[in-house]
Amino acid sequence: MKKLLMVAASAAFVMGTMSLAPMTAQAAAWGKCKACHNFTEKKKVGPGLKGVLGREAGTAKGAKSKALKAGGWTWDEDNMRAWMCKSKDAIKVLSGDPKAKTKMPNQKICDAAKQDEVIAKLKSL
Repeated sequence: MKKLLMVAASAAFVMGTMSLAPMTAQAAAWGKCKACHNFTEKKKVGPGLKGVLGREAGTAKGAKSKALKAGGWTWDEDNMRAWMCKSKDAIKVLSGDPKAKTKMPNQKICDAAKQDEVIAKLKSL
């Protein structure tokens, strides 16, 4: 009887863990963004991310970055992917200024599937 209960409990634990895995992985992909950004238009540490895709860089309310404002580029999917992976390198490439800097630390979201999750979240706003 004890063996049967142990097997049932183990199976329940494994099944419960498996069902939570996709939700946890998804939350982790854009969870880094939530540390400094709201998923609204409201500023937190960084600007709100609602409507960011398609927006010209440096035009968010309260934007202060000279490098973003001077770039003349938009937040499309390719630029967002570069930024999510290595913002410190992306600002130099996107702005065309090899000395350009950003205060945003590298988030190291370089995996395409995780980037897809973040992009999907941004599109849903």
